[in-house]
Amino acid sequence: MKKAIIAVAGAGLLASACASDPYGGPNETVRQGAIGAGIGAVAGAIIGNNVGDGNAAAGAAIGAVVGGAVGAIRGSRQDRANQQRYYDNQRRAYYYCYDGRQTECYWEDGSRRY
Repeated sequence: MKKAIIAVAGAGLLASACASDPYGGPNETVRQGAIGAGIGAVAGAIIGNNVGDGNAAAGAAIGAVVGGAVGAIRGSRQDRANQQRYYDNQRRAYYYCYDGRQTECYWEDGSRRY
């Protein structure tokens, strides 16, 4: 059972390491969702095994779902905080810059502004 817990946690961490958005920046929704799922799976397995019924697999599954949802919500808030929206009067279109830098800007369709 310990090997299964380690495998689930490792898969979540590996998925979070590869998470990036289409604009090249880190996608916090995916990254934190995967981390939350891994942590939730481990916590759920431990709690499920200690409750008395010994059903660590069900506890791991429930923990992964809850942890993934909480992590994704937290990551989504971070993604919104990381991007700033601006309006270009000449092109009459919105563009986004990440982390307040004017060097990483993209139009709404995903193409690079600069």
